[in-house]
Amino acid sequence: MQKLKDAKLYKGELVSLNTPLVNRYNQCLKLIGIAPTALTQISVDGIGWSPEVAEEKGNLYYLNIGEANTNAIIISPEQHRKPVYFPFHSFDKDIMYGIFAAHKKAITDITRDGAICVDLDQFIDAFYHPLDLLKYKTISTGFRILNDLDKKQEEQLELIETFYEGNNFIDDQMHIKLLASAIKHGDLRQRKLKLTPLTYQTTSFYTKAFGGVFVLRDFIQTILIFEDDKNYKEAIKDTEQDVLIYKITDDELLDKLIDHSIITSDIEDEAKTERYARIKKFVLSRYLTHTDHSIKDILEDHILFKSYLHKINELDRNTVLCVDKFVAKSASVTETTKDQKQFFKALAKPHSSLQDEHLTLIWKLLLKIAPLDIVNLYYFEKELFYDHYKNWDASLKDWAIATIKEDLKSHSL
Repeated sequence: MQKLKDAKLYKGELVSLNTPLVNRYNQCLKLIGIAPTALTQISVDGIGWSPEVAEEKGNLYYLNIGEANTNAIIISPEQHRKPVYFPFHSFDKDIMYGIFAAHKKAITDITRDGAICVDLDQFIDAFYHPLDLLKYKTISTGFRILNDLDKKQEEQLELIETFYEGNNFIDDQMHIKLLASAIKHGDLRQRKLKLTPLTYQTTSFYTKAFGGVFVLRDFIQTILIFEDDKNYKEAIKDTEQDVLIYKITDDELLDKLIDHSIITSDIEDEAKTERYARIKKFVLSRYLTHTDHSIKDILEDHILFKSYLHKINELDRNTVLCVDKFVAKSASVTETTKDQKQFFKALAKPHSSLQDEHLTLIWKLLLKIAPLDIVNLYYFEKELFYDHYKNWDASLKDWAIATIKEDLKSHSL
């Protein structure tokens, strides 16, 4: 992963925590029932997840208490608008953005000397059946401030109010109580320590629960799409719910998504795009072994590309050229191998009518179905991108990094 780190494409937007902040972080972990870290220097993302702590615990989702209960930790205002690298739900990032937008001043004040534990409560204690996900409709954010500083503020204000009643200002015990509060907690009178709970209405979303499930319920009919075969088989036993249930590998899934105006798939139009060109290059790379040139050079040089295309076997060459042949009307989509079907699936894209909140989700779904576009895979499904990247040839990694950086540059102009 060092090449990605050097290119600032691997967890480059984390917030570094020094030892005092790690101590606060550990106090938050204890509050939510998680063992503290033994590390003294860590970094966190927008939801308070730390790659170092995850590696230490051997658990990417160590902030979760079961699949139905997600926690967040706010330790610094710098977490605002930072990525959420391994969200358990697709809406986790949006919720964190909402929290910072609603409570920016309070968060800045509280994290001067404290921290905030966030409970993303969906009013379900635990999931028992895959279709329990249909109950996932409202998320309430509960807040717990480290050392209950908000409650200490209320107590201090009550003491002050009592102090000014009658002749209490000459009561030695009142003086002692006020002084003790001020010494222990400081002057809390003007501090912004109130965090009112927020409510988030879920629509369509993705969750890691039950092995990974997409819940699409803003369209013609509710659709559940399962990544895990065991949970898919369990879900289809339920005949009472009015939902469509698919496995993510089902060939008929894309047709249904097209029928519901969720995606489009115009192969002839897509074959004219830069996206198609880079997918085609990536498809060729999968068949290149023992080459005399680096894979990066082969994919970037038109002459080398054609040369190596004709060196691979006929079946693999037909896969690389299957879209070109279809556009030339010399081949049918139905007469395809598994790899060729995946190539055609990779050219689907979200329907133009979708709102922004759905675009990211549907891109995520399409990239899980056919993870061949390395640029969009990096943008919309980083976890899967990192998993695939680990197994690539060193030169293919160089090409992927250069391609992503070039795309980022073009979007920043």
